Amino acid sequence: MITPHPQPDAVPYVNGAPALAVAPPPPEPDLAARYRDRRVLITGGLGFLGSTLAHRLCGYGAEVTVIDSLDPRYGGNWFNVHDVDGERLTTLVHDLRDLGAVRPHLAAADFVFHLAAQVAYIDSLSMPFEDLMLNAGLTLQLLEECRQLRVAPVIVLASSRMVIGKVAEACVSEESPANPVSLYGVHKLASEKYLAIYHQNFGLPTIALRITNPYGPRQQIHHNRYCMVGWFIRQALEGRTIQVFGDGQQRRDYVYIDDLAEAFLRCAVSPQAIGGVVNIGSGVPTRFRDMVETVVEVVGRGRIDYVPWPAAYEKIETGDVVADLSRLRQLTGWRSRVDLRAGVERTTAYYRRHWRHYVRDGAAPP
Repeated sequence: MITPHPQPDAVPYVNGAPALAVAPPPPEPDLAARYRDRRVLITGGLGFLGSTLAHRLCGYGAEVTVIDSLDPRYGGNWFNVHDVDGERLTTLVHDLRDLGAVRPHLAAADFVFHLAAQVAYIDSLSMPFEDLMLNAGLTLQLLEECRQLRVAPVIVLASSRMVIGKVAEACVSEESPANPVSLYGVHKLASEKYLAIYHQNFGLPTIALRITNPYGPRQQIHHNRYCMVGWFIRQALEGRTIQVFGDGQQRRDYVYIDDLAEAFLRCAVSPQAIGGVVNIGSGVPTRFRDMVETVVEVVGRGRIDYVPWPAAYEKIETGDVVADLSRLRQLTGWRSRVDLRAGVERTTAYYRRHWRHYVRDGAAPP
């Protein structure tokens, strides 16, 4: 029997999700008090979301360990944590597929934010077995290791809207049918199912958070296979032409990194979130072309060219995707605070200041 760290009282579930009563949202939690002196492990912790969480958690007084392989294809970057309190941050450069070096930190953790992954859904089609390992296998390894060690930290998985695939609803809820159109989405969905099984059968406190379209400072901008907002900001700063596939009418839900990190931290300390799946986005539908136009307006450079869809992209294009955030708001009281224009302004200012730390191909700073 697993001996868990102290957990809140359990709540009823329906079909694997919290049975939410109609009630006003809870008051905002005192996150500093909840995380002070707690031990937190962040996989993929030198990346975009991981480093943002590390900043917040070290600021709250948590003891944080980040692990990252620093695979050059992805977003791990030492500069992302250059100004984090070194007394509270431990960093391991290590491939998570070998859990040996991680085991003591996992055994001691109160919270695990599992973010390490292959992040490009396009690439998953050309690297199916590596994507399976990085987006599903690593999750299963972590869960099984917790079972073997007989420990039960709160495990928070960074899942994705891509598990849903093409949808017909105006807003995608956690109950929307999952029909992923990429291997990336299939493997993220498998991770969600692993969490549910280990929660139901072994009592591990797990949460899967489905992210829509995150953007903001500390995100990699050396290629276009992850975040289009950051990539377009780079292209605009360089005065280049931004290509938009199709007419750009598809709607997306862009969530700024500070809002995203806040939602992760609130969900991890919400007793009602344990064992379930929760959407995270801004809840604001934005046409793709409007996002691109906002980038060009804010940066003050660049131009837009609309071109036909490449076949490889059109096959896995999901169409309109906007998240229903009712569950997130009822569980945590969270609401997004940074709108798209303000987020693009902050992100642009960040890359203007720190260009040389994020552009690897020698391109001149703007």
